[in-house]
Amino acid sequence: MPLGILGNILGLDGGWIRTRDDPGCKVLKTRPRRDSGGAMAFTAKQMSLIVATFGVLSFIFGVVAENKKPASGTPITGKDVVICKYPSDPTVVLGYLSAAFLIASTVAGYLSLFYPYKGKSIPQSALFRSPSFTVFFNIALGTAGLAAAFLLWPTITEQLHLLRNVHHNLETTCPTAKTGLLGGGAFLSLDASLFWLVSLMLADNAREDYFDEVESGGKGEHGHVQATDYEADGALKHTA
Repeated sequence: MPLGILGNILGLDGGWIRTRDDPGCKVLKTRPRRDSGGAMAFTAKQMSLIVATFGVLSFIFGVVAENKKPASGTPITGKDVVICKYPSDPTVVLGYLSAAFLIASTVAGYLSLFYPYKGKSIPQSALFRSPSFTVFFNIALGTAGLAAAFLLWPTITEQLHLLRNVHHNLETTCPTAKTGLLGGGAFLSLDASLFWLVSLMLADNAREDYFDEVESGGKGEHGHVQATDYEADGALKHTA
């Protein structure tokens, strides 16, 4: 594959330079693409890849946390108390990691919809004029919020069970967080990232329609001005 094409795929710009040791040998010098302001410029494909990657990581951590969660602890009866001994497991850490990547996917998905690709920004009102975009945008937000609840609720509950393991209720069974919530949150997190990707696709279509309208409107006004000037020149020549 030519290096120039590889640079385009990776989002890099560059040019050929000659090395000091061998002036006849040229090397492709690459650098990340930047917008007119000098900041790092992203493309819609790169943003969609970021959203999907965070969503998949959140899903994986959530599923593993669900599988690693113990069914219950072992009660150890003491004097007027019961101490619950829980096996060592990474459920709490994995649950928080899954929630963190869900938040990252949600933030990246939201920002990807309104990011000024190629230095061209679009009003938010122009995006929400599309009924399909509005529907999927709200579904993505709702699914992300529901996924966060499903992930954080059992994770925090499990952490509290581990910290508060001394009970005065002698009949306690040393419970753990409710089974199935972490797994459900993992699937909801993956669904949320997919809905963000659909919203990004619809936003891209809305952007194209918006700029087509702007360009066609600008050409129409320009053509009207030229016709008016032509008629005015013709009238002056006829009078002369």
